[in-house]
Amino acid sequence: MDLLQIIVLAIVQGLTEFLPVSSSAHLILFPHLAGWEDQGLAFDVAVHLGTLFAVVWYFRQEVFGMTRDWFASLAKRERVGDSRLAWAVIIGTIPAGIAGLLFKGFIEEQMRSPLVIAWATIGFGLLLWWSDVVSRKTPQPRDEHSLSWKDILLIGCAQALALIPGTSRSGVTMTAGLLLGLSRSGAARFSFLLSIPIIVLASALSTLDLVEGGIAVDWTAMGLGVVLSAVSAYLCIHFFLKLLERVGMLPFVIYRLILGVVLLVLFSDA
Repeated sequence: MDLLQIIVLAIVQGLTEFLPVSSSAHLILFPHLAGWEDQGLAFDVAVHLGTLFAVVWYFRQEVFGMTRDWFASLAKRERVGDSRLAWAVIIGTIPAGIAGLLFKGFIEEQMRSPLVIAWATIGFGLLLWWSDVVSRKTPQPRDEHSLSWKDILLIGCAQALALIPGTSRSGVTMTAGLLLGLSRSGAARFSFLLSIPIIVLASALSTLDLVEGGIAVDWTAMGLGVVLSAVSAYLCIHFFLKLLERVGMLPFVIYRLILGVVLLVLFSDA
């Protein structure tokens, strides 16, 4: 990988991991337009670690409080502070974890085509628009602390759909949150917290594949990828949460529709 490819792909991953626009669609589109070879598994692990560092650092106070209260709740066998939100993140991760174990091979072999990504980008983009329209009619939107166990499982099941390339993990979990009556910011915050264990699990599995495959690692590219993806992801989270209540989901829906059409045009003969 040359320096330009490292910089572009790391920043693209950092931005698109948390915006509801599908990072997989972008990581296919940019190399295709630039004529680059596949960046490889090692670099994918690096940029995902960067986004993990970004979200943990951005929500460091919440993560620390949730972790502390979760351990306290285990010791006291009762709810303590933010322990319920910690349990919500754990339970919400289970459906995607199970789906990943069951369908990982099928998805990698059968569903990573550009056309699947294009149609998923368009279809789930329209679903995001509908959820945003519905949420505007909710008289008293809730925050992430008000989620019931049923809500948590439904959002967790929605997250499992993000195994389909082009869906967007953040997009589909925000969609579910909005349909369940969360505010835009509440749906986004829970989506971001829910990303932490998923990125940890995905990175661990990819690292295991990397070690077992004996794949050569370009440590300079990986280090730069971690830093750039972390910085871009952090800034993305910050400004997205600042602007979300004001601009809503429509700009991202329009962008997804354009991106999906571009992918269909580029890969219609693939």
